[in-house]
Amino acid sequence: MLELQHISYTVQEGETTLGILKDVSLTIGDGRLVVFTGPNGGGKTTLARIIMGLAQPTAGRILWNGQDVTDLGITERSRLGISYGFQQPPRFKGLTVRDLLTISSGDDHLSKDQCCQYLTRVGLCANDYLDREVDVSLSGGEVKRIEIATILARNSSLMIFDEPEAGIDLWSFARLTETFEQIHARHSATMVIISHQERIISLADEVVVVGDGTIRHRGTAREVLPRILADTLGGCPVLEKEAMAQ
Repeated sequence: MLELQHISYTVQEGETTLGILKDVSLTIGDGRLVVFTGPNGGGKTTLARIIMGLAQPTAGRILWNGQDVTDLGITERSRLGISYGFQQPPRFKGLTVRDLLTISSGDDHLSKDQCCQYLTRVGLCANDYLDREVDVSLSGGEVKRIEIATILARNSSLMIFDEPEAGIDLWSFARLTETFEQIHARHSATMVIISHQERIISLADEVVVVGDGTIRHRGTAREVLPRILADTLGGCPVLEKEAMAQ
């Protein structure tokens, strides 16, 4: 179980203190799939980075399976089963896809068949990618899918994905949503996904709308999507008029 208790995060710009997150509390049960969504700049990614330990909260505590991990670093949290997929994954010149999958899995004897399983789940062919370096020769979408495959290989108990759909073609996106569905059906991991895609939002047990550093709405996709639409239309007379005409 993941517990966020009164999380706040501020940054200093000159003499001004900006509140990025403001007293956010949230509990996510084991095996749940939760989607963070909301306007850009609302605090979604900052909240996810704080869970992973990439940013330190100004106030509040983070508990994972009852253990206070607030002051633990990325490596310690990773050892406890927490993984993070970046919106723009890093590249590793000199390391092949096989290398990354082997390191992530912790199995020095990871077979080609096992590598193939992980890559197939994100829409990649092992024969085409296993021996390629994760460098600038790969597109952004390819690097994103490879990173997600490494998270699957790690078999983490908490998987955090920051906009996994970014830079991915429609076919691969379909394979990716199938992968999320399969993981969720097995209840083998808790997943936190930052996304604006309705297809991913519809998979969620709970949707959390983060805006202006606070939780604006929480609920099922059916409950929350109309509120998201209302927030999107609010303040735009043209969109409001079009919506009323439908």
